Amino acid sequence: MEILAQIRSGATVERLLCHPRLPLVAGWDADRPAIRIWEYGDGQVREVGTVGADSADYGDDRYLRTPSAAWHPNEPLLVVADGFGLARWTLSGISAIDGVPPIEYNRDVAFSPDGRTLWLSPADAEEGAECSMTLDNVSGATSIEARWDTGVVAHPAGGLLATLQSDQGATLVLFSRDSGAALRPLRRALVLDCDGYETPTFSPDGRHFAVRGNAYDNSLEVFEFPSLRRVLGVTLGRPCPEYPYPQEWLDEMYSWSRHNVVFGPLPGVLWIGTPEGVVVELKIDGEQLTEHEVLPGSAVTALTATATGELLVAGRDGVLVLLSVGSAAASEAATAAVTEFLAGTSEAADLDMDHLDLTDGTRTWQAGDLETVTEHSTGDPSWLRIRAGMNRLG
Repeated sequence: MEILAQIRSGATVERLLCHPRLPLVAGWDADRPAIRIWEYGDGQVREVGTVGADSADYGDDRYLRTPSAAWHPNEPLLVVADGFGLARWTLSGISAIDGVPPIEYNRDVAFSPDGRTLWLSPADAEEGAECSMTLDNVSGATSIEARWDTGVVAHPAGGLLATLQSDQGATLVLFSRDSGAALRPLRRALVLDCDGYETPTFSPDGRHFAVRGNAYDNSLEVFEFPSLRRVLGVTLGRPCPEYPYPQEWLDEMYSWSRHNVVFGPLPGVLWIGTPEGVVVELKIDGEQLTEHEVLPGSAVTALTATATGELLVAGRDGVLVLLSVGSAAASEAATAAVTEFLAGTSEAADLDMDHLDLTDGTRTWQAGDLETVTEHSTGDPSWLRIRAGMNRLG
């Protein structure tokens, strides 16, 4: 592991989002609704812009004021969304995007793979949180679509997208073809317990993806693709105790970043940032661990992989470190995995759990199976226990 560049950003960064092709990265200010943009390369990381530079501190309104952002798939263009509207950042400045009504919630935002359409969720105050919206960047035309949340991530081989549809009882990881002006989820889906997860991250060879969450625990789960079989499930720190939660456990839980997990350039290697400033190298096959002391004395607050195959680490003291960790050639197996997945499913006519082909990484349920579930065990996830109890009553 080699340090390529290191700077002090002037603020604690709690999330990092790299452009998929260009040497640009956006970082969320931990104290206020501002997003900083850096350019990296040639042994340097330098700040090139900020959206929300004059924003007041979050205070008690963090939940309602935290913005979302998405990079254009090809251009040096970042769109930032909140409940009040949309802003467009480029190297030449910041401008507003019209045609989107304000809402009382924050919006998630993503670009379609061709960059022509913005996907926004939830839609607007009238439609509420149960729908999303598409906005054509050329014509300004809008349409109402199915609900999604927590960002959209592309499979490294192309052809497939993943996003979430979260509910307090259960979260669906939904997969869609990457063509068309709107997300069109497929019947085959992964179901997770509870809500509060972060956007999934795919390995560069497309063989695995990891999901960080949830609202009640520092969970980390890794799944094979295209099988969706769970190969790893761990808790970062101590497992969730019984409610009410002890204050010392809450302090430990919040010391872990929610954006501290990423697959880097090496196939089968997951990187995890810790509150001790250590970056853990986890080889999925064989579960081998190697610790790298990257930020001595400073917690890792964000971790991401760059478009050019490095890791970028943010520390609580405001330091950003660009790391070289090795590289690997693209694999044809990634394309084959997408082809196999798409061949085994079809577009979903209804996103209700009763009409999907579900797996939790261990068990599977075909469409209609959950309607007849009446028994459960203490080890079953809460969503399945609730469904069994409702079926017995019904």
